[in-house]
Amino acid sequence: MLNRYPLWKYLMVIFAIAIAALYALPNLYGEDPAIQITGARGASVDMSTLDTVTQALDKEQLSHKSIALENGSILVRFTSTDTQISARDVISEALGKDSIVALNLAPATPHWLEAIGAAPMKLGLDLRGGVHFLMEVDMDAAMEKLVGQQEEAFRSELREDRIRYRSIRPSGKDGVEVLLRDAEQLAQAKAVLESQHPDMDFFDSDSNGRFAIVARFKETRLQEIRNYAVEQNITILRNRVNELGVAEPLVQRQGASRIVVELPGVQDTARAKEILGATATLEFREVDSSADLAAAASGRAPAGSEIKFDRDGRPAVLKKRIILGGASITDASSSADEYGRPQVNISLDSEGGNKMAAFSRQNIGKLMATVFAEYKDSGKRTPEGKVILDKHEEVINQATIQSALGRNFRITGIDSAAEAHNLALLLRAGALIAPISIVEERTIGPSMGQQNIDMGIMACITGMIAVMLFTLVYYRGFGLFANCALMANIVLIIGVMSMIPGATMTLPGIAGIVLTVGMAVDANVLIFERIREELKEGRNPQQAIHQGYANAFSTIADANITTLITAIILFAVGTGAIKGFAVTLSIGIITSMFTAIIGTRCLVNLVYGGKRVKKLSI
Repeated sequence: MLNRYPLWKYLMVIFAIAIAALYALPNLYGEDPAIQITGARGASVDMSTLDTVTQALDKEQLSHKSIALENGSILVRFTSTDTQISARDVISEALGKDSIVALNLAPATPHWLEAIGAAPMKLGLDLRGGVHFLMEVDMDAAMEKLVGQQEEAFRSELREDRIRYRSIRPSGKDGVEVLLRDAEQLAQAKAVLESQHPDMDFFDSDSNGRFAIVARFKETRLQEIRNYAVEQNITILRNRVNELGVAEPLVQRQGASRIVVELPGVQDTARAKEILGATATLEFREVDSSADLAAAASGRAPAGSEIKFDRDGRPAVLKKRIILGGASITDASSSADEYGRPQVNISLDSEGGNKMAAFSRQNIGKLMATVFAEYKDSGKRTPEGKVILDKHEEVINQATIQSALGRNFRITGIDSAAEAHNLALLLRAGALIAPISIVEERTIGPSMGQQNIDMGIMACITGMIAVMLFTLVYYRGFGLFANCALMANIVLIIGVMSMIPGATMTLPGIAGIVLTVGMAVDANVLIFERIREELKEGRNPQQAIHQGYANAFSTIADANITTLITAIILFAVGTGAIKGFAVTLSIGIITSMFTAIIGTRCLVNLVYGGKRVKKLSI
């Protein structure tokens, strides 16, 4: 019999809408202004911290909805943002620098919904407010660092094979030049280096009595280096964002060398810039004790050595070869030594520990220096507008190696506990592979975010009312079916967006929902018009319904599949706002096909199926 669905199809539609409605429900409860307190730089958060926070709030008579210690952090909920902001200052003063106090918005979802994993949609920066940074990775500095490593590798390999050379120095931005004494040594050196470095091209020259090899990285290797620099910096920035205690941050790549960082709920741009933009790292170097300090200070440092200064301007001659860099540091925490002086406790990975143990075992009694290095904005720009960074290096301390060092040791000579804390934080989060500069920053206030939400909701409601009135007037009873499907479609979109862990609702995402409202009705219009045509051709109502849905399906599928392909391409190549639009559009296309084709057919079959009908309300 025409237009009859089996029971399981009705149950499937009801189940899908019920599940979506259940997971969309947390969005009705909203969020509470909150403060999240986590341990900073090795400090812990416990019940004593909770008592300190409670006492500080009670002393200032700042009321709060709840306060709880969960998963190693404290969450304090408030009834208003004014109280939240006042409480942040009070709590920060009470806890000092041993804790990270961050503004947050905590979902007010009931526990029974949380138990099944239901949570409200994540809101983007334009809806919640916060800080947006666009950062650029300094690829020139990354290449300079890599070329320096290759110079050291070449020296080591030629020494092992007992091949004497005159000098090894950079050649351009991506190459190393090795100058040798004669053609025989040139041939030997080229054979050795080519076998060790298949990712480089080697060019030799023995004209005019000059015997030189120039090694340059192959293009595939250069592309790998650039990608590695960006991806590693993204990982390290995520670690630093976690240290800030920000909920639901966004750190993603944009283009070839840029990174977008969005911190919802953060309004303290100075603190965010200090931690994210810092490029601090440590280098451990051997002190060249045999060098003439006065001669080196006047620019005559021995070959393989260079002069560095501490913060008081005292010079030190250090070997250029870096024993160990910040990339080998796995953990760092600040503390005080037996005399109360600040220090940083360092833990190395297994490879770094082996290198440090081997070096210290062979150099007991000699001096090793700890060099603090960071890149700072010089205030200058290239003709293309790129930020020029200056490298600042400072000798923190020079210590005599008393015994073989292992994976764990400590560095001293730091001026204050606050400086030790900051250095430990940056080292623990990781040293940036290449320096980064902030090329754009925006701050969006919470009030602006709420205004965007209100405007977006108003646009959705206005669009839905207009569409629903049109379909109801023009298609009568069938218009009512279309309106029910339209409301179910909105529930499905919100439910699916809430269920997807990485999905974030943005202002363009709301625009995608508004567009989907029109597209969902468009599918019903095609179906209803086909039914009208079948009725005009003389078919009875049951046949008209059946043929209308059957004949319109291919047209609806073609139109929606092509739009879905476009949305997928937008998501693949787009960034930020465009991705948000593509996500909601893709979900809306799939759900609208479900509600327009299956949902309305269920209602139509329920009302007209299996009955003798003389006239349709269409």
